[in-house]
Amino acid sequence: MIYLQLFLSYLKIGFFGFGGGYAMLSLIQQELVVSRGWITNAQFTDIVAISQMTPGPIAINSATYIGYEVAGVLGSVIATTAVCVPCFVIMMSLAHFYLRVRGNRYMAGAMAGMTPVLVGMIAAAALLLMFPSDTQGASFIDAWSWVIFGMCMVMSMFKANPILLIGLSAVAGIFIYT
Repeated sequence: MIYLQLFLSYLKIGFFGFGGGYAMLSLIQQELVVSRGWITNAQFTDIVAISQMTPGPIAINSATYIGYEVAGVLGSVIATTAVCVPCFVIMMSLAHFYLRVRGNRYMAGAMAGMTPVLVGMIAAAALLLMFPSDTQGASFIDAWSWVIFGMCMVMSMFKANPILLIGLSAVAGIFIYT
């Protein structure tokens, strides 16, 4: 039963998660943390951080990790497959159609109309990650988290290497939180 629930949850995320990984974050959080309760907000934030550091799309990385956490190796395979199937089916179905109508003004208008929605979804995901809370409504981000965030932002403005920032943040986290 858990395999079917995992498959259907990630199939839903795959079909309705328009706009790429960051736009999908709020849908993934709603489905897996709020609706299913398979993971906590703290775990979700950790998964997002890990998914950003590993190669590949965030939805696939999170599906692999959460599938494993929920139902082991088979759960990982099922969740990853389920999140990939909709994209493959939709892209293969629409590619031919889009090539014929890409110059159509209605198609151009529809694409332009989706842009603000995608920006809003990405902003919602950013706010979700900036102000997370556990099930009791308490935020698990403390003052040190904001200090590390601020330092990374400043260093990013000076074009610091992202891998260096990840490494320095990990070292800071080890010293602060252990």
